[in-house]
Amino acid sequence: MLSLNAGQQYFLYQSPCDMRKSFDGLCGLVHSELKREATSGEVFVFLNRHRTHLKLLHWERGGFVLYYKRLEEGTFSLPEKQQLSWTDLVLMIEGIEVQKSRQLPRYQL
Repeated sequence: MLSLNAGQQYFLYQSPCDMRKSFDGLCGLVHSELKREATSGEVFVFLNRHRTHLKLLHWERGGFVLYYKRLEEGTFSLPEKQQLSWTDLVLMIEGIEVQKSRQLPRYQL
């Protein structure tokens, strides 16, 4: 079941990633480089050196899910922060680069 949403935490692996890596290789990067648990339910974002390929690694009940997108033209923008919001991820995937923005306060539990 596809289940990515704003209720999850997203973490960007900031170094270029070898896109030949699959579940076990990406889990190794999460554990060794990001110092996080791959089975935590968080979503981990990986980009290749040219920023034309993107992989999302996510643990759902029963196993890992890997989302993969390859751009035919253009590149993904590289956010400066390691922890991303749902909005940051959607803007990055859709190719929208915000030059200047201001987040208005919203109620959070």
